[in-house]
Amino acid sequence: MPDNLPQPGTGAPGADRIELRGLRFVGRHGALPEEAGRAQPFEIDVDLYAALAPAGTTDDLALTVDYGAVCEAVRLVIEGEHVRLLERLAQKVAAEVLAVAGERASAVDVVVRKVRPPVPYVMASAAAHIFRRAGEL
Repeated sequence: MPDNLPQPGTGAPGADRIELRGLRFVGRHGALPEEAGRAQPFEIDVDLYAALAPAGTTDDLALTVDYGAVCEAVRLVIEGEHVRLLERLAQKVAAEVLAVAGERASAVDVVVRKVRPPVPYVMASAAAHIFRRAGEL
C-alpha cells in the first residue's frame, strides 16, 4: 500500500477497506500463442479502499460496496477478452472494481496471479500488483 494512505486499523479517514482474498477464475491470458487458446487458473486479491463508516453505523447494505458485485466484476474480466500481460489484466480488474464501487471508493490495490506460469522453473505463481486511485484510470 502506498505510504500516503492512512494505515488500516488506525481509525483514520480513508483507512477503511474491503479485502477479497484468493478469488479464483479461469481465463485465457498470456503472451505465448498457446495461452490464448488454453484456459488456466488465475488468483486475484483486491483491497478496495472505501468509506465504510456509514454501513458500520447503520448495518445498511445500501451504504457500502457489495463485495459480491465486486467479485462478479473480477470474474467478467478474468473470463473475458484475452490480454497478453498480467499488468494489463490487473489494470482492467482495477478499473472494473472502481466502476462497481462508485463514489464510495477512493482507491484499489489489485494482485493478479497466474497460478501455473508457463516457465521451465519451479514457481508457485507469477503476479502483477498494482495500486490505483479513483479517477486515475
